[in-house]
Amino acid sequence: MSSPQDGADDGAATQVDLVVLGAGPGGESLASGAAATGLEVVVVDRHLVGGECPYYGCIPSKMMLRAADALAEAGRVSELAGEVSVSPSWAPVHARVRDEATADWDDTVAVDRLTDAGATVYHGIGRLTGTGTVAVELPDGSAGPTFEARRGVVLNVGTRPAAPPVEGLADTPYWTNRDAVRADHVPGSLVVLGGGPIGCELAQTFARFGSRVTVVQHGDRLLAGDEPEAGRLLEEVFVAEGIRVMTGAEVTRASYADGTFTLSLDDGEELVADQLLVAAGRTPNLDDLGLETIGLDPSARTLETDERMRAGERLWAIGDITGKGAYTHVSMYQAAVALADVTGAEHHPAEYHAVPHATFTDPEVGGVGMTEQAARDAGLTVRVGVTPLEASSRGFTHGPGARGVIKVVEDADAGVLVGATAAGPSGGEILGLLALAVHARVPTATLRSMIYAYPTFHRAVESALDELG
Repeated sequence: MSSPQDGADDGAATQVDLVVLGAGPGGESLASGAAATGLEVVVVDRHLVGGECPYYGCIPSKMMLRAADALAEAGRVSELAGEVSVSPSWAPVHARVRDEATADWDDTVAVDRLTDAGATVYHGIGRLTGTGTVAVELPDGSAGPTFEARRGVVLNVGTRPAAPPVEGLADTPYWTNRDAVRADHVPGSLVVLGGGPIGCELAQTFARFGSRVTVVQHGDRLLAGDEPEAGRLLEEVFVAEGIRVMTGAEVTRASYADGTFTLSLDDGEELVADQLLVAAGRTPNLDDLGLETIGLDPSARTLETDERMRAGERLWAIGDITGKGAYTHVSMYQAAVALADVTGAEHHPAEYHAVPHATFTDPEVGGVGMTEQAARDAGLTVRVGVTPLEASSRGFTHGPGARGVIKVVEDADAGVLVGATAAGPSGGEILGLLALAVHARVPTATLRSMIYAYPTFHRAVESALDELG
């Protein structure tokens, strides 16, 4: 990992143009772009340059899901084309994640990208010491250089896995998503604590490779941030695949002994498993950043930003810590907005009425904009249209695995969609059409006047529009 880690702090701050704290996808993109304009840029990251997404999130998990989907599709052959015999093996999955996705969790390539772009990279902890000033603590705990940033500081520090306050949990060797993607074996049995996107994706992956999986969800449905129809659909699919789903359940105590986890639930039931995966939310990395030195609250869950991503004097914030969606694509979008402001370039101000997201379970669940309930809570006059994806001609011909739903949410007074959900095969891809409609505020009448290719999954959007009422 090539970065200048040998410069001890001599008490004098080095003048640079920009300091970027945290080099997730957004921070890396912004730093590279700023350096390309000729700015003197310093990047500080306490872990792996590139962030959570390429090493523990988006990329390795999708490799795992691709493998699990291949097994599921092989299991459908008997209904469509004959007989096949499949013997699941985790070895190629682990090898792909280790070697192809993460380079064995080594960020040299990412560091080199930034260095080649003209930035200077430090591994260590960067802390604000005042407006536009940063002190670096090197990985060995020693004091590194301090910087005075003429343009300012960009915060892209992201989040880390959170753990609920369950008695005994901290004393157990539970997994987070970081451990799960590094796993070199499939546990015989697995309890997943949390039914959000991360928990659901990993639960289905390990179940399809033979693990006996139980998902324990505090809320009343899976994917609580999506439409209820999507959560119910995914629960039905999970149960059909042999995954036990426990909603409205609370873990009160956890223990570990002799290679076994024991979880006590609030209804008196005990769950026993070989492994426990905690996927119960994220904690923002704002607590050890020196925010108090510039009058901001280090215990805050998010930092408030304006439409240019400014969070204070000579300070910008992007990514998860802004609370606008914990997605790589939001961070990249915000990076472009902040970079323009840093460099004085023209750019559209940030807006979030059409933030898309996708959960890559089978069926995929894509959503954009407001849910029906959020639209009603906002006081809109709401009409909804819902259609089952399997009722479409493409769903009929696709056969097994084609279950899904399209749901559109309309602001009836404005005559435009304010939200939509596409759950089913390629749900995240179908979402593109709907995301464009919400983002551009395309009149519903215009969407109804379109020609939708036949027979496609996205043609079900037309049916959902017909159901508005």
